[in-house]
Amino acid sequence: MKKSNVLLIFAAAAMLISCSGKKSSNTANIQGAGATFPLPYYTMAFKTYQDSTKTEVTYGGIGSGGGIRSLKDKVVDFAASDAFLSDEEMRSMPAVIHIPTCMGAVVLAYNLKGVSDLKLTGEIIADIYLGKITNWNDQRISSINPGVKLPNLKIVPAYRSDGSGTTFVFSDYLTKVSKDWASKVGAGKSLKWPTGIAAKGNPGVAGIISQTSGSIGYVGSEYAFAQNIAYAQLQNPAGKFIKPTLASISAAADAELPADTRTMITNSSNSKAYPISCFTWLILYKDQDYSNRSESQAKATMQLIDWMLSPAAQSLTTKVNYAPLPASVIENAKKQLSSINFGGKALLK
Repeated sequence: MKKSNVLLIFAAAAMLISCSGKKSSNTANIQGAGATFPLPYYTMAFKTYQDSTKTEVTYGGIGSGGGIRSLKDKVVDFAASDAFLSDEEMRSMPAVIHIPTCMGAVVLAYNLKGVSDLKLTGEIIADIYLGKITNWNDQRISSINPGVKLPNLKIVPAYRSDGSGTTFVFSDYLTKVSKDWASKVGAGKSLKWPTGIAAKGNPGVAGIISQTSGSIGYVGSEYAFAQNIAYAQLQNPAGKFIKPTLASISAAADAELPADTRTMITNSSNSKAYPISCFTWLILYKDQDYSNRSESQAKATMQLIDWMLSPAAQSLTTKVNYAPLPASVIENAKKQLSSINFGGKALLK
């Protein structure tokens, strides 16, 4: 998205906020942009924070890639992304830190009349999207679904047409469970899909699934939970078929993680974990002294993000179908946040 378009989004959002009459013109105004995956949570959390402080928070859900570009252009206070920055990406910009805010998952939604309890494995999912498995009554699917009457019906895979963190999480998982997927397609926010129908966003993929018998597609768990969409149980590395629940999503982070939290937790070895679980992050510059930025603006940004790690903010996650961060992850995130400075001066004490 062009820099001018991002600014127009913020201007429109800021106008809506100012018209509410709740904030005065001399308050801080924090601007962020990025991932749509956590948008329901961020909408609730930022409004809650704004209502209890004198700080306005404007967030544009323009996608993870758009958020990172906006941060590079220094037109936002923070970016939001479902994919952490690679070492190469981090070398291309000033030092940044990643602060996880909540957890979610990617589920495999499907449309099969009369089938309410479907089990799938990672290899089967990969081979469906590779075009190797084309019918629902394929022996590989039938063998793990005893007692389920699977129809002789063509499988119609659906995928995201827009660059998205959800696609990154889903494809990262597939690279871990399928050597063919890893070598032929790989992981990324945008991919060259071997087969299937493209649609924009969770609503687009969900729309194809609801309208197309025999279809399957990946959508964010928060969207599937809210819309009551049928989704499959997935086999994890422990051999257990796991339903995506807030508990099984949180379990994926119950492991030793790097201090900077830059890691994907897909295909977790935890026997209770749902295998396509993920963090989502807020990303910001480690040194907040840039682009004529004031120290008060930097402090306001830090206070917001520090609040996102608080019990009050984390308690909001489950209200919109996300999972809260484990205590160990919050501890690491707070250490990362404490390293942020303004020209060498610590911002949080």
